[in-house]
Order: sequence, then C-alpha cells, then structure tokens
Amino acid sequence: MNLYWLLRMAQWARNPPSARQVLLAFAVIAVCLVLFGLERFGYWPDWAQTQPMRWR
Repeated sequence: MNLYWLLRMAQWARNPPSARQVLLAFAVIAVCLVLFGLERFGYWPDWAQTQPMRWR
C-alpha cells in the first residue's frame, strides 16, 4: 500500500461520505449485480447481446 492510499483513507476517516452518497453507491452496485444476474441466467434479451469477435 502506498502513501497516496494511506492519505486518502485518512481523509475519509476525517470527512466520511454522507449517507446519501453511501446509499447511491450501494444502489449502483445492486443495479450492476441485477444486470449481471439477468445475463448470467439467460434472461437478457437476444437483441441486447453482442456477437463474439474472432481473434486473428
């Protein structure tokens, strides 16, 4: 761990994010997990999928 990350953690300890920012971050993570689950279990529509690319 470098000095930059230690300074950043110290800043977060002094000025933690608001509850609204924390809820927003959890909401974004939840949406990403839902989208991943839809794609993983086959509920994602075919028109929204990309074609696999061939490697040369």
